[in-house]
Amino acid sequence: MARLELKQIRKSFGPVDVLKGIDLTVEDGEFTAFVGPSGCGKSTLLRLICGLDEISSGEMIIDGQVVNDVPPAKRGIAMVFQSYALYPHMSVADNMGYALKLAGTSKEEIRSRVEAAAKVLRISDYLKRKPRQLSGGQRQRVAIGRAIVREPQIFLFDEPLSNLDAALRVEMRIEIARMKERLGTTMIYVTHDQIEAMTLADKIVVLNAGKVEQIGSPLDLYNAPVNRFVAGFIGSPRMNFLAVHGGRHEGGRVRVNGGTVSLNTLPHDTPSEIGVRPEHLQLCAPGSSNALDGRIAMTEHLGSDTYAYVSLEGAEEMIVVRLEGERSIRQGEQVGVFVNPDAVHVFSADGRTLVSAKPMARNAA
Repeated sequence: MARLELKQIRKSFGPVDVLKGIDLTVEDGEFTAFVGPSGCGKSTLLRLICGLDEISSGEMIIDGQVVNDVPPAKRGIAMVFQSYALYPHMSVADNMGYALKLAGTSKEEIRSRVEAAAKVLRISDYLKRKPRQLSGGQRQRVAIGRAIVREPQIFLFDEPLSNLDAALRVEMRIEIARMKERLGTTMIYVTHDQIEAMTLADKIVVLNAGKVEQIGSPLDLYNAPVNRFVAGFIGSPRMNFLAVHGGRHEGGRVRVNGGTVSLNTLPHDTPSEIGVRPEHLQLCAPGSSNALDGRIAMTEHLGSDTYAYVSLEGAEEMIVVRLEGERSIRQGEQVGVFVNPDAVHVFSADGRTLVSAKPMARNAA
């Protein structure tokens, strides 16, 4: 295991600055996820850590040693890519042990490590098979096993589940969570999937346009985003945003499309926008206190949840209300959307968070 420190890491490709001064510490044994939109620099940062690309400036430190000029093979790092990249003519066991064979490791040691990794990943019965005889999830297990046998100080994962279908993604997410608990190795995981990040990571790093927007635990980012970008990026469905009309709040209330909303805390700065997560809204009768008036534009029925899309009065703007269970709601029905003052996030004109909502239990109404 190892502790990783990044100090003002920058990466440029010609005149294009891809990473703009990244400061980050990944503690020994910690599982850290990098999330952000496409092109934000997640995979580039992972490649710099691995040593596949050269750092333009800054320091990368592993266990107190600066490794900027240390070649990839000597950094004690193993990387699992989006592509399985398995040798089709080799068995599973040979694929997993190939790097050790090239390093001159004894056959007995290779066999021992391969069998131990296969046991962790529950692929012991497949060691004699060829990759073409495996499912996508099994092939990804082999790719992960190939990294495990090297016994690295740090594991790097670059969107390892993106090629799998929905069911296999869930299965592999569980396997990675189990592996995390069994191995206790420092892990860094790049993903577009918020569910993967929220369920696997001890710490999430939100990147945007080559900069770190926020670092924290999954619930810290969910409950207390530092700005509108993080608030909108973390959470699925995304947070509902409503523009504030009329400038400064009066009497602890702000006017938005569909009505007025009370705030749990009065910000010192002028609020420009408010945000409320779908699960923190409730449907109610039109004209109710602290509710926005609108009509049901459409619904999505998922069995365990119902998503109601409400067009607010006086605008084409829609907000999403997440309701537990199956709900019978008619398209075009006039409704109110109750907004609990404790559930409101408030943002300034430059996107800073002025007020964070209080952590709340999911609406069961």
